[in-house]
Amino acid sequence: MRALLLISLAAGLAFSQTARSVWDGVFSAEQAKRGQERYAAQCAVCHGDTLAGGESAPPLSGGEFLSNWNGLTVGDLFDRTRNTMPQSKPGSLSREAGAEIIAFILSANQFPAGKTELPQASEVLREIKVEAIKPDKKD
Repeated sequence: MRALLLISLAAGLAFSQTARSVWDGVFSAEQAKRGQERYAAQCAVCHGDTLAGGESAPPLSGGEFLSNWNGLTVGDLFDRTRNTMPQSKPGSLSREAGAEIIAFILSANQFPAGKTELPQASEVLREIKVEAIKPDKKD
């Protein structure tokens, strides 16, 4: 039992040292730009043009948003968005639209763009952690 616990702890430590985060450039600038257009058409009516939230919708940028999602994964955000949005027709967003909108939300929260697009697969996105504060990289 103790050996199994040690193996589990070691595996978790190895994962945490190699896991990607939103600070690793997980979306492209072009994808975020497309996401901005989709956001304006499908999300802004509730979440606001500036992602500040509305009467019935939480903010998608800033301290409150980052506090709510810190420690979770981009996959969690992607799945919640795809399954519950837009409020008028939950579950109607395609994977492509969801990934583009999430890329825009990450960009709006000042996370850096990279060279590749944010994947559309939940399993892959669950490997990307949302971290409100940029971690120190130690080599």
